[in-house]
Amino acid sequence: MRLAAIVLAGGRGARVRSGINKVFLPVQDRAVVDYSVRTFQRAPDVTRIVIAVSPEDRYRLDHLIAEKAGPSLSTVVGGATRHQSEVSAIESLATAIEAGAIDLIAIHDGARPFMTFVLLEACIEAAVRVGGAVPGMPPEAPLYQLEDGAALPLAGHALVRVQTPQVFRARPLLEAYRVSVEAGFEGIDTAETMEKFSTVEVAVVPGDERNMKVTFVEDLFRAEEMATNWDDGRWVR
Repeated sequence: MRLAAIVLAGGRGARVRSGINKVFLPVQDRAVVDYSVRTFQRAPDVTRIVIAVSPEDRYRLDHLIAEKAGPSLSTVVGGATRHQSEVSAIESLATAIEAGAIDLIAIHDGARPFMTFVLLEACIEAAVRVGGAVPGMPPEAPLYQLEDGAALPLAGHALVRVQTPQVFRARPLLEAYRVSVEAGFEGIDTAETMEKFSTVEVAVVPGDERNMKVTFVEDLFRAEEMATNWDDGRWVR
């Protein structure tokens, strides 16, 4: 299957108390976003990689990827929201999708440096089988729903924390996002948009606890330690 990868890199550094986009912060002397880009470059099914970035970070990103070899690598200017960045990146692939040159699209958060080949392949296999797939983890703590002032426990087995990469068949993905734009919809993630604007089934595959997201300062320290055991796409120990 011919897979295009979209890496979302349009975030900010507010919660890590940084003046620059957190995906450009260093982990073991490499930008956070560089980890997932290199993994996609080494993945056998990936033929194209698109990185969505804010206008002010376009130069920084272009410089970062200038000398990278491997699958076709390009950047697009994203929007003010995650959804708008997804729209920009997907539309940049529209010609290839409509020509049948791309079968699947994986959308990944550039702030998650440790995506493994095993996790990516599990999502690909599920998306080929049913149309779409996301990695999911159980809740970290009990969850409750407030109803008339009372806290009611929610069934933990029916809830998941969704990660990326999220993989979908390319043509339904393109069609769903075009309809979402017409509707003025802003999805939280890819799966929500697909659930609302397509008939594609979304499977949940087991996520990976080490597929962390850099959000706070302490996450950078954790990532720094984890990176010593990382070989782009796999854990060495």
